[in-house]
Amino acid sequence: MAVTERKLIANNKKAYHDYFILEKYEAGIVLHGTEVKSLRMGKCSIKEAFIRVEDGEMYIYGMHISPYEKGNIFNKDPLRVRKLLLHRKEILKISGKMKEQGITVVPLQVYFSGSHVKVEIGLAKGKKLYDKRADIAKKDQKREAQRDFKVRNL
Repeated sequence: MAVTERKLIANNKKAYHDYFILEKYEAGIVLHGTEVKSLRMGKCSIKEAFIRVEDGEMYIYGMHISPYEKGNIFNKDPLRVRKLLLHRKEILKISGKMKEQGITVVPLQVYFSGSHVKVEIGLAKGKKLYDKRADIAKKDQKREAQRDFKVRNL
């Protein structure tokens, strides 16, 4: 199997801060031509996006793709609901976990895999305030250790 290059378009750092990511899935996304051109220019935000399962299909809400500058009448609404492409078994598995365990589904990354636009989605469980504080403390300790290491090696 050939290794495909992944060119990152958007990353959702807020999801990693607010949630514990339990599982990750790769999904395709249904787009129109001007949206793909806008994504090639890197104009995408998934910071406020979320995913729902409706009628056995997955949709992403709140994903903002800026209108293509040269797209005139062919531009679509930047915040329109977009369908995600997953296998039926994956959708059933994800929706079952959402109902059963109180898990949410959040988009983590948007990227090009070859010429296709893919969305990495994650099954996530919400963090409490003390969990967030612990993560911030770990990051600060790591940053301090790197700073000390850098000073010693100079």
